[in-house]
Amino acid sequence: MKHAIIIGATSGIGQEVAKKLLADGWQLGIAGRREQELQAFRQMFPHQQIAIQVLDVTREDAHQRLDELIEQNGGMDLFFLASGIGRQNVDLEPDLELRTAETNVTGFIRMVTAAFRYFKTRNGGHIAVISSIAGTKGLGVAPAYSATKRFQNTYIDALAQLAHIEKINIRFTDIRPGFVKTALLSDNNKYPMLMKPERVAALIVKALYRKKRVAVIDRRYACLVFFWKLIPRLLWERLSIKTGKKG
Repeated sequence: MKHAIIIGATSGIGQEVAKKLLADGWQLGIAGRREQELQAFRQMFPHQQIAIQVLDVTREDAHQRLDELIEQNGGMDLFFLASGIGRQNVDLEPDLELRTAETNVTGFIRMVTAAFRYFKTRNGGHIAVISSIAGTKGLGVAPAYSATKRFQNTYIDALAQLAHIEKINIRFTDIRPGFVKTALLSDNNKYPMLMKPERVAALIVKALYRKKRVAVIDRRYACLVFFWKLIPRLLWERLSIKTGKKG
């Protein structure tokens, strides 16, 4: 039996991926900030032994709590990081920008380095993270979000190279979804090509089993990202890319 740890499994994509891995027979350890939600998830699967751990990636003890969860779970073959925040912030509210960086950069580093160190001691494993297509270009309506996602892309690139340098058999999967109908997009904006989390999770699990290095979810967004990359910076900075209001 293979063992997976999912950080950010109390809702959205992380929870849907957890359900699919359970259905495939994985031993699962899940973590999130809300104990009530973790307990509720475990109660949905009364015949499964699911390890749970309250964990906030922005707290300094997060790596210690991850170690405790791994021990409860009987080990870790797959580390899946689904924690992340982000909102449109055209007014550049400093608190929102800084909280986004704290979770998506500081918390991200804290978690993936802990997973890297664990797999280094066992000379192998699989690290998968949810970043975003927003990391492709800087989005004016969400500066911190798009910048932190680009950071995540680059950080995983660097860790993949480090694993090769140190001859550690760690696989990496950088998962880049487009707009997904989760609580993260529960604001008052209308998002194009909005995907259901169940479909996104199915595509993610497929990418994990294939050990894809980068997985853009889905084909429509893969085409969009391809053309985004071709747009010169001078033209990109003059584009008006934003979502509309509902209603």
